[in-house]
Amino acid sequence: MSTIVPMNTMSGREYVELCEAARKLETQSLAMKVADRIGVPVETLLHMLPKGAQKSVGAAVQKALEQCLQVALHVGRKPGVLSQPFRRPTPHRRVHVAAAAVSGAVGGFFGLPGMLVELPITTTLMLHSIVEIARAQGEDLSDPANALACLEVFALGPGGKVHAEALESAYYVSRAALAQATREATHFLVQKGAAKEGAPALVSFLSRVAARFGMEVSEKVAAELVPIAGALGGLTLNVMFSRHFQDVAEGHFTVRRLERKYGAEVVRVQYERARRLLLS
Repeated sequence: MSTIVPMNTMSGREYVELCEAARKLETQSLAMKVADRIGVPVETLLHMLPKGAQKSVGAAVQKALEQCLQVALHVGRKPGVLSQPFRRPTPHRRVHVAAAAVSGAVGGFFGLPGMLVELPITTTLMLHSIVEIARAQGEDLSDPANALACLEVFALGPGGKVHAEALESAYYVSRAALAQATREATHFLVQKGAAKEGAPALVSFLSRVAARFGMEVSEKVAAELVPIAGALGGLTLNVMFSRHFQDVAEGHFTVRRLERKYGAEVVRVQYERARRLLLS
């Protein structure tokens, strides 16, 4: 059990890390990054999706997240890789981004059907990267709650436009929306010891994550259908997609590491202060 230390002992370096976490979690959504890259508003792109595409995307997202749940829980059961002391940047980013770029290029070459086949592969690659980030930040992945926190990454961060006047951070609003489903899924996993297909607690958790992740996947798929693209578009957007969720993971697990040390409320106060400064 971690020891909570007094708030006045947070170092300047840790506050800088918290500010950087807030920047990654609050200042630019995936939709904004895609729009900046291709010069077309994502809202316009979504109207270009073929009829029935949303249903196909939803099925692909669900399959991807089910695979990721099994991967996250399997990692937690592997001996010798459960957790490690906090350490600074590792080479995880480049390897996983490169692999996602290759799968994106293949998917983009075959159009929408290829993208839907490629999505579970790309998402699982991203999950492996998220797991490495979590372990680097000292998470014990033998605890189901921490394993589920890896999947939470797909539902965090700002959606749409970022508003400086928002009273609460997008990050904490997203965490609060997931909290009950995460607790119930964790309780189930602790009691049963394994993820069982169709278990209501796990279905509810994955549905919450899929609702948010599915929107971002739809935006990505719509962008890949723009004729800048083919295989090149799939590669470029998968790199952007992977880096976005790596940034979210690094922000998320930085906040969680500081919460273990200083307590959730102390960190939230400092985080909100950092967010206001970033958006002012």
